[in-house]
Amino acid sequence: MQPLTTTAAVSRRMSRQRSRNTGVEVLLRKELHRAGLRYRVHRRPLPGLRREADVVFGPARVAVFVDGCYWHGCPEHATWPKTNADFWRTKITRNQERDRETDRKLIDAGWMPVRVWEHEDPATAARKVAEVVRQRRPLPRV
Repeated sequence: MQPLTTTAAVSRRMSRQRSRNTGVEVLLRKELHRAGLRYRVHRRPLPGLRREADVVFGPARVAVFVDGCYWHGCPEHATWPKTNADFWRTKITRNQERDRETDRKLIDAGWMPVRVWEHEDPATAARKVAEVVRQRRPLPRV
């Protein structure tokens, strides 16, 4: 693989990108908690699946992923860099393929993946997630 052309400033900025507990994730979790939902964070929903969901509702079998507009190629906000364009287009395209594969594997195992874009309003996203969780919650035992 050919080394990437980059500047020190870009390298510093990219190294500071958080992969978990981002501001958007934290706001979404606060809204979910405020709605009375309890969950686990950064868990692998399926054994052997080397991918973590950002928020997991185990009994309801719902896995929530907060996708960054840049890293996952948001149709509204994604931008394609001019520097190292082939590398980044390949990287983002692979991320999208992996997201689709993850969703298929979860669905095949009886889980419901929910994807939230980072640009979505946290309260609106939380309502969407809460609706899915409440629909899939197991009935209480009588």
